[in-house]
Amino acid sequence: MVYATADDLIDYLDPVPDDAELRLTRASRLVARELLCAVYDVDDTGMPTDQKVADALREATCEQVAAWAESGETGTGAADGYQSVSIGSVNLTRAAGGPGGGGSQAEALCPQARMVLQQAGLTGRGPYVNPLGC
Repeated sequence: MVYATADDLIDYLDPVPDDAELRLTRASRLVARELLCAVYDVDDTGMPTDQKVADALREATCEQVAAWAESGETGTGAADGYQSVSIGSVNLTRAAGGPGGGGSQAEALCPQARMVLQQAGLTGRGPYVNPLGC
């Protein structure tokens, strides 16, 4: 399920990347992971029926793609590899935020996307356990 379209990205990126649909799909997966305990009504396709929720998911997804574009990420984690590499006498320098330096940017929701979801009331909930076991 993808929460935004390439047309939605126009307000966030100029120019919109050629692989925008793929990046939006990857960003939507990341947004969906943040919503595992969120409660909101959905239609038969799993999309939110409340326009405020739909707007928040679209905005968060676009913010994520924009953040990736700023850092050279595409949602794969490949940009987190090395900043520089030498072959003679081997000299490798990890990119900031890469493995060993805080995790992949492809795996973490960017601050702007997280704020959008928080302000829409879609985060901060733990799983509900029915005390009666039903």
